[in-house]
Amino acid sequence: MKVMISYPPLAGEGTPTLGQNRQFQWFHNPSFIYPMVPASAATLMKEKGYDSIYNDSIAEGLTWEQYEKFLISEKPDVIAYETKTPVVKLHWAIVEKVKKILPETKLILMGDHVTAMPEETMLNSKVDFVITGGDFDFLILNVVRHMEGKEALEPGIWYRENNDIKNTGKFKLEHDLNTLPFIDRDLTKWKQYGEKFFKKSPYTYTMVGRDCPWAKCTFCSWTTLFPTFRTRTPESLLGEMDMLVKKYGIREIFDDTGTFPRGEWLKKFCDGMIQRDYKMSLMGNFRFDYINSTTASMMKKAGFRLLKFGLESANQATLDRLCKGTTIDIIEKGCKIAKDAGIGVHLTIMVGYPWETKADAMRTYEMARKLLDKGLADMLQATVVIAYPGTPLYTQAVENDWLRFKPGEWEKFDMTRPVFKFPDMEPADVMKICNDIYGAFMTPKFLMRQITEIRDWDDFMFLFKAGQAVMGHLLDFKRDK
Repeated sequence: MKVMISYPPLAGEGTPTLGQNRQFQWFHNPSFIYPMVPASAATLMKEKGYDSIYNDSIAEGLTWEQYEKFLISEKPDVIAYETKTPVVKLHWAIVEKVKKILPETKLILMGDHVTAMPEETMLNSKVDFVITGGDFDFLILNVVRHMEGKEALEPGIWYRENNDIKNTGKFKLEHDLNTLPFIDRDLTKWKQYGEKFFKKSPYTYTMVGRDCPWAKCTFCSWTTLFPTFRTRTPESLLGEMDMLVKKYGIREIFDDTGTFPRGEWLKKFCDGMIQRDYKMSLMGNFRFDYINSTTASMMKKAGFRLLKFGLESANQATLDRLCKGTTIDIIEKGCKIAKDAGIGVHLTIMVGYPWETKADAMRTYEMARKLLDKGLADMLQATVVIAYPGTPLYTQAVENDWLRFKPGEWEKFDMTRPVFKFPDMEPADVMKICNDIYGAFMTPKFLMRQITEIRDWDDFMFLFKAGQAVMGHLLDFKRDK
């Protein structure tokens, strides 16, 4: 059987960010994050003896005409698409088109939107299966084996039977991640993925955990996919590092687990990296309440160069409402601990909470700018707050009449405009503040510090790419619909 994991071409106001993005946005100057779980699905299918095809038309820049020719040439028996709220209608239309081209092909949709609203997709498209939960790899294999008459469908799958829509109940995250093969980098075209914060080439991604041990943030759509946290063993990730260095000469890795594991797990991993002494740079997502001087020193010795922290807002009331589990006073402290240990800091910030005033939003902007000016942050990432179906924030938005748009107008949840009403702001104000946050990179003090820190060609190219990214983001937020 021929099984295809695919990201088809999508038309919109820029390049769509789907794979491994916990939020959706149309980018003017795109970078593509390695979609680790779909890539794992393609790898698993190959390991189990299926003819596995991996296609990312978005990263490859394929047109619909090219994609259609590819489908006709390959004639897959099964195609699985990952979707998100702003493009789910586009995927319904694509299902319709593919069914006309390949009427015998079985189609699967997966992702956080269809996890939250599976019946909607079954009713509005001709898709054969909807996979809920985030273990796409295990469940795609289960669907294929079910089609062959070898297995019953696992929990979490919606399907059709005699024109009736049926499902197997709530998904379960009981699969052992350690049983998965390391992602086949050649099959999944690893060289087409990378973000602007990578310095050393060749570079790639890993993902040792699914997804975050906190899993309570009310805005995060991935909590719908992974409400419980699981990881592979530190020995498993170390083995993957060994393979990546020896086979591909990898010099830098970003682990895209929602929050990198801590505690004894982290100590074992860091000890293993210190023993190996690969001279490799590591990056990952972390939390302010997880960092301390001992942890930071250990991570630096293990090769960590950069950590991403979720600042989200400079208002404690907002952090509390988001169930973020952090306090304003530990933000600057956490940044300083990381920087003192020699680890770079990348901050993620959101603007446009429905309860925040313009003064609240500006407080977040001022904190971001202060941290940049003081040298306590190296990079910032600003996004407009979007309420995705399935999240507590979306439920609250519906209950409190916070939304500017009706449920079902999903194409408007694409970050080209705010989805919320505000106490004293217009949509254009929110977009401008996001734009201004990126503009904070343009201060003479920050630019001079970056220039004086150039030590080699890798540093120079990193600064050049970062400048391109900032200019692209300034265009991303020049909208006020």
